[in-house]
Amino acid sequence: MPEFIASSYINAPVDRVWAFHEAPDALERLTPPSQAVRIVSRSGGIGVGAHVVIQTRLLGLIPTEWHARHTVCRKPNLFVDELERGPFAYWRHEHRLETQGQGTMLTDAITFRLPGGPIVNFFGAPIVRLQLQPLFKYRHAITKESCE
Repeated sequence: MPEFIASSYINAPVDRVWAFHEAPDALERLTPPSQAVRIVSRSGGIGVGAHVVIQTRLLGLIPTEWHARHTVCRKPNLFVDELERGPFAYWRHEHRLETQGQGTMLTDAITFRLPGGPIVNFFGAPIVRLQLQPLFKYRHAITKESCE
């Protein structure tokens, strides 16, 4: 299954980085202004069972809804959200926070599968990774700016 991993060192303790992600406005702050994203509903923060529905546009054009549920929460080191319904056949996003020296290594690890089978995934996975790179560069910069 295709993967995408982004890691950054945040010069702040794990508890501070966790608290940033727990904040009610974290998702809005982590969404680049250039992306057409609207949060339709959410409940439960980042704990197990938390749920969010987002409206967005694939490739900036095709309207779609993204329904995700948090399935793992191990404060202050890991929380996981998984796609329940949306544009991917499978999507699992691990948010890992590990103490490293005086700070935190923040790692976003995503495992995904596109609809359409192996050939679509073979050709489509590199495109997905290219689209995720600037998103997570932005997210990590905002996290760094907010926590340091």
